[in-house]
Amino acid sequence: MKFTIDRNKFINHLNHVMRAISSKTTIPILTGIKLDLSQEGLILTGSNSDISIKSTMIKDNELQIQSEGSIVLPARFFSEIVKKLPEAIFTFEVKENLQTVIKSGSSEFLINGLDADNYPRLPQVSKDLQFELNGKTLRNLINQTNFAVSTQESRPILTGVHFVISNEQVKAVATDSHRLSQRILKIENGPDTILDFIIPGKSLTELSRILSDVDDNIQIQMSENQILFTIGHLSFYSRLLEGTYPETDRLLPDSSTTDITFNSSKIFSALERASLLTHESRNNVVRLVINPELHQVVLYGNSPEVGNVEEILNVETLVGESLEISFNPDYLKSALRAFKTDQITMKFTQPLRPFTVVPKENDGQFVQLITPVRTF
Repeated sequence: MKFTIDRNKFINHLNHVMRAISSKTTIPILTGIKLDLSQEGLILTGSNSDISIKSTMIKDNELQIQSEGSIVLPARFFSEIVKKLPEAIFTFEVKENLQTVIKSGSSEFLINGLDADNYPRLPQVSKDLQFELNGKTLRNLINQTNFAVSTQESRPILTGVHFVISNEQVKAVATDSHRLSQRILKIENGPDTILDFIIPGKSLTELSRILSDVDDNIQIQMSENQILFTIGHLSFYSRLLEGTYPETDRLLPDSSTTDITFNSSKIFSALERASLLTHESRNNVVRLVINPELHQVVLYGNSPEVGNVEEILNVETLVGESLEISFNPDYLKSALRAFKTDQITMKFTQPLRPFTVVPKENDGQFVQLITPVRTF
């Protein structure tokens, strides 16, 4: 196996594949990166059992192929070596006993490899169920919901984002049982049948990073327990979570007794100031005292060890009943980051009932729900 390649081009593909490789895997060979070389081109593969990424480089002037073959190399060492090579071009050659020689300029490395036949095969995903989705649309869906997934393995189903996709719209929901984020977007030419599946949040985090500069449509294929995203030269596989996602629609209140519209940046800054103290407290809780008669909302935060803070918040509009409610400020800050709008409306019902946060100009397509904290 031997080829010569442009180092920058190789690193671009290598960086994508490295996202799927973990040093904590229970399968030792998965700490390595697999290279498959044929007369058509070079394929790099990385996997951690949950996700697998395959990147294909077609033979061209920047990739010169001398002889075919396959090898698995220790990913971390190989990646660091390639990134520190002195010249723009390097030569890669597998010798006998799976020893691999990497040459660039006056630098030469010898690395011990593993037999590629022992590397697990990538999942087989049928083309019978496939559709396309705009890359920017998918990236927005992930960024607006994935932060609310649970990090607790006690309820594995909540560690993923629940997608329901029809021909005309896609709905994504995430909740950790303390907060919820739901986003609905209109699409064109979706699947002919309604698809219902759950993708692990960790998989979506890596997928979102890959999609950061992708605005074209991507192809999506599904099987019973796997989903495949094809993004140009890149194939991104993720397992799907098994089980039934909770019925979240019933959690969203139909009405409210108190509505407040805030400037997003101003309330975010106030929460940041309050968090300076609440993060030092074991509970990390702020309290809102709402007084419609005075057209006033006061934010309180305290830490028994440090002190307390009190701030009168600027409100755009305030209608409804008086209310006092406590909640985790980090949840509201995460919600505000996801909205990226100038104004948000918070809708309350009772002190111990979840409240919703929506953009001021809202058509029901984006809503977040936060559960209050009992402080008495």
